[in-house]
Amino acid sequence: MRTLFESDDLPADRMYRLLTASVLPRPIAWVSTRSAAGVTNLAPYSFFTVSSTAPPVVQFTSVTRKDSLRNIEETGEFVVNLATAALIDRINASSATFAADLSEFDEVGVTAEPSATVTPPRVAQSPIAIECGLHRVVEVGNSFVVMGAVRAISVRTDALAADGLPDFAALAPVSRLGRAEWGLPPEVRVLPRPGPPT
Repeated sequence: MRTLFESDDLPADRMYRLLTASVLPRPIAWVSTRSAAGVTNLAPYSFFTVSSTAPPVVQFTSVTRKDSLRNIEETGEFVVNLATAALIDRINASSATFAADLSEFDEVGVTAEPSATVTPPRVAQSPIAIECGLHRVVEVGNSFVVMGAVRAISVRTDALAADGLPDFAALAPVSRLGRAEWGLPPEVRVLPRPGPPT
């Protein structure tokens, strides 16, 4: 037995809730930007992934037009900061609707530090910061897919494993689930990819 939800029969807010309770867990892009007037902004986006590795491009989706999107369109730059368990309360707090002339860094008590290749600051407490120049914005329905050309990835040294890559346990990333639910770092199982059939 299944319950069928047809998209033509659902109002947009109901479809949003159904989709976000079905597509999970979703990694969080904690996006920092700076407006043309110089005001820093910080907001979490749970529609986030890698678009391409050559060239390196990451993407997040802004459902409706928000301050982050406006800032990126004005300046052409942003930073994706990794959302971690240690920062979960501040990440959630930064999702509130603040006036455009207020900085979420100040309002939620997060330390801004200079990025290496872009003007918007990165979150000092976040172990990974992906510095991006705007690649393109694609309007899709009521949303905007923001693609960023990766200029640099800054990884805190204590979050690197012996192989030089980020260590999952040290990162402790969080995710968004449905409703007001958040996912904490899960149990990890290592499964090597199988070789070609013989």
